[in-house]
Order: sequence, then C-alpha cells, then structure tokens
Amino acid sequence: MSKAARPKARENADILIVNAKELLTLAHPESGPRTGKRMRELGVVRDGALAIREGRIVGVGTTREVQRIFRAGYVINAQGKTVLPGFVDPHTHLIFAGSRENEFQMRVEGASPMEISDSGNGILTTVRETRRARVETLVELGLERLDDMLTHGTTTAEAKSGYGLTTSDELKILEATKRLNQLHSVNVVSTLMGANAVPPEFGGNSEGYVDLVVGEMVPKAAAKGLAEFCDVSCERGVFSLAQAKRVLMKGKSVGLKPKVHADQTGKLGGAEVAADVGAVSAEHLIFSSVQGIKAMAAKGVVAVLLPAVAFSMMTGKFADARLMIDGGVPVALGTGFDSSCWVENQQLVIAMACHFMRMTPAEAITAATINAAYAVNRASEVGSLEIGKRADLLVLGVPNHKFLGYRFGVNLVDKVIKNGRLVVDREKQDEPIFMSKTE
Repeated sequence: MSKAARPKARENADILIVNAKELLTLAHPESGPRTGKRMRELGVVRDGALAIREGRIVGVGTTREVQRIFRAGYVINAQGKTVLPGFVDPHTHLIFAGSRENEFQMRVEGASPMEISDSGNGILTTVRETRRARVETLVELGLERLDDMLTHGTTTAEAKSGYGLTTSDELKILEATKRLNQLHSVNVVSTLMGANAVPPEFGGNSEGYVDLVVGEMVPKAAAKGLAEFCDVSCERGVFSLAQAKRVLMKGKSVGLKPKVHADQTGKLGGAEVAADVGAVSAEHLIFSSVQGIKAMAAKGVVAVLLPAVAFSMMTGKFADARLMIDGGVPVALGTGFDSSCWVENQQLVIAMACHFMRMTPAEAITAATINAAYAVNRASEVGSLEIGKRADLLVLGVPNHKFLGYRFGVNLVDKVIKNGRLVVDREKQDEPIFMSKTE
C-alpha cells in the first residue's frame, strides 16, 4: 500500500458513546436562547455518537462518522437509548434547614396563606431553622440534595439564598453554596436573594429592610465574591415594584446580574420590571400581563417557569407557557426546589410542563437544557452537545425524547457523565456512585 493510500490513524478519546437511538445535540446555527418554533428543534442524530476527551466533547455525529475519527478504551453502547445534555436547573433554593410538612397538610385541608402564616408556619419557619444551622450543617444537607439531583440528571443548578434575612445569615448561605460548588460534581451557580421576604424583626417595615439589603447585604456579598446574580421577590405584600427595582439596580451597580421573582401570586408588573432592568430571567410569571410578556420578549429576558411550585401550592393555575413561546419569549424550566416544593427531579418538571402547560416534549427538553443554561449564564459551556463544550450529558433508558413527559414517576436515567466522567451508572447498582469533584 502506498503512503498516500494508508488510512488515517484515529484520534484517541477518553470515552465514546455509540449507537444512540436518538442523540439530542440541541445545537443550532443561530446563537442565543431558543424561542418560538426553534424550541422544537432538538438537533436529533439517529444512531448518534460522541467522543469525549479531557472533559470536553471532541466529536459529534453518527456512530459511523465518530468511530471513523476516534477510538477509546471505554465505550458506552447506547443502543435503543436516548442521549441528551445534562439538565440545568435554573431555579432552586438549595440551602435551608428544617421542613414544612405541617404547612403542606394545612394546604391539603384548605388553609389560606394568611391562615398558614398566622399559625406560625410558612417561610419564616424555614428562616428560623436556617438561622440556627451552622454552615457545616447546611453544606451536608446541600450535598445530599445535589446527590438526588445528579441521580435524576441535573448537572448544573442555580442556588438562591433567601432563608437567612440578615446579612450574616445570607452570607452564611452563600458561603455554603460556594463550598458545595467546590465539593460536588454538580456545578452550583450562586444567587443572592436577601430580598425574599421581610423578616419578623422589621415588623412589616419593608422599606427599612430594603435599606439594609441595598446598604449592607448586596455590597458585602459582591465584595466577597459569593454571588453572581441578585434576585428579589416582586410580589404584592412582599416588595413593591419600586423596591424591587431599587434592589436590582443596586446589585447591577456592584456587578450582580439581575433576576426577578415576578407575578407568582397576582398581577403586579414584575415582568415589566424584569424587562426594564434588563434582567437575565424572570421567574414564576403565573399572573404576568400580556404587556409584560411582550416587554420580556423585546428584551430577551428568559422566562423561568416552575410548574412544580404551582402544583405544590395547589392554586390550580400555571404560567401561560404557550402565550410566552408563541410571543417570542425564551422559556426555561426549573424545579423551584425549596422547603415548600421539595422536588429535585427535572424529569418530573418536564412532565408537568407537558401536562399542565401544554408544552411539547421537545419544547420542555429545550427549556430544561439550553434555555435553562442561558438563564444562569452558562450556555457557552453546557446545555447542548457541541464540540468544545463541557461533556455533561445523560443516557436515558428510553428509545426517543417523547418518553420525557409521557413516562413519569420513575427515573429514566441510566448514566450521567459530568465533566467527562461517569458519575452515575444505574445499571451497576452494586457499585458505588462517585459524585465528588475530587474523586
């Protein structure tokens, strides 16, 4: 054989995944979060494969194409299965102590939010328990929760503070969040939400508490490098439009990107505030006005919808995802995990989005991957399976993407690969699951 005719030597990879019934790349030639009909474009590759080297994706295509270029000592056969990006959860309150099962029973029995609050239950129950907890305890609790999230396919998660409501306690929560990001495989994105509620020691003086948030809490969190985002609860009876804007603009002035809890309990105008301040995302949005949705679309604000929160609150009303998608708003999905909505499973959230908000499985997958990555400023690294991106991906034991939403109540994850390492393998139940970054 002449030198010119010799076959080119294949490149070495660390891991090859081959023979996927469907490989969902979520790649798209246009940049930015997906909107409208683009949310249904999953970049499906039949008989798909990808190659991983040094924690990054180095090859994507059909099995034949990828194996022609790459070889690896470790090969995962995904025959009959679906491969897709790891889920990104763009809205959690990961760090808290205690629980609120008594409040849950009261809701089941028909108690109103006022009755729950008057009984001593509600958010301030969690605030009391979290203030008592040491940072080491909060880290231990967070590690357990991240284990559950990772087992169900979440590889990146945002974590909001908001259960301290004093400067020292909010910084304690953010410090626990920082440690979790250092210790666990799941990448944790930190958000300061000191303006989550008015603490009891302020006696309903919301303006006085906002003074504390903008005068002390936000600057200290930024100076210590403990947060990337600043969030606020813009709701009637919590913080007004003017107060919310004041908190967010202070955050922007010290380098914290704005997010907004908006229009969860009533039509106040939080969506409009999100557009006005150029927020990265607005979240909940159950009662948002048409004008607010249009303003968000014009500014490219990501709508983070939380059907599990609406479900847990038993209001019977969900955000109008169809109006937002058809109106050009990029929609993301999050669990809304907190002490009153205890769900770590993005698969279940996808199912709820399909059943309660009439999102198609493809739209919901887009919302839980690439659009969610945009909502936490991580889309350059995760959310799609493209050459150069971090190798965060899932192998699901189902033959196509439509099973997400269609089959629910069980964990569909077979394997999770995080930063190019196999961290969850449910097919080998007798072997340990390694989840730490230092393993």
